[in-house]
Amino acid sequence: MRRRIVAGNWKMNGSQDLVKQLVGAVAAEAGSLESGPDIAVIPPALYVGQVLESAGTALQVGVQNVACWQSGAYTGEVSAAMVRDMGCRYALVGHSERRQLFGETDEQVAQKVARVLESGLTAMLCVGETLEERSEGRAEQVVAEQIRQGLSEVGADQWGQVVIAYEPVWAIGTGKTATAEDAQAMHLHIRGVLESVNAPANEVSVLYGGSVKADNAAALFAEPDIDGGLIGGASLKADEFLSICRSFPAGA
Repeated sequence: MRRRIVAGNWKMNGSQDLVKQLVGAVAAEAGSLESGPDIAVIPPALYVGQVLESAGTALQVGVQNVACWQSGAYTGEVSAAMVRDMGCRYALVGHSERRQLFGETDEQVAQKVARVLESGLTAMLCVGETLEERSEGRAEQVVAEQIRQGLSEVGADQWGQVVIAYEPVWAIGTGKTATAEDAQAMHLHIRGVLESVNAPANEVSVLYGGSVKADNAAALFAEPDIDGGLIGGASLKADEFLSICRSFPAGA
């Protein structure tokens, strides 16, 4: 049975006060969610230690980025091994903002995935097309290539450490979202791509990200190939984030 996951990506937002107010509140409610999903908080790296303290055992913690290298003279970088040493579980890799704003290539993404898996962390590989690519009818092609390139160094015994997050770039932070049917169609396509690279496609969790909110989460999570969400702005509000976490169909 695939893991259901709701992960909150804080992006470059946060403060010590936010950690105190939000993480503790989410952690306190997480244990009461009946058959609830795995819940992860992914703050800026500066707040990881404080988030870990507040999260306890109720929540998982991750980071938004890691270096391509294991260690060395790379001022400002954080290695996957350091992330694991802190007690985190997840690392985002290849988020569209890293690709677009910082020029990350598919080759670099593959290197980062390899470092994450070597460290024993779970890599949450982000993929997704731009509005232009979708308008040109290339959405499936773009997503397939990002998956094939990004997972090119995954070993046969490492698939249990891989999660895919499909985030259509045109729906991130815009208030727009794919319909549940459109998201399901792409998630099903992603499973086909995973099969083509000899991954256990029906065992890999595939999440949807792209303006997920409390009022659309239930429809998205009801689709058979959507295993949860990578949440942006809504993860900065405890009540809304918890409402999203409660949105899985009963008995799912």
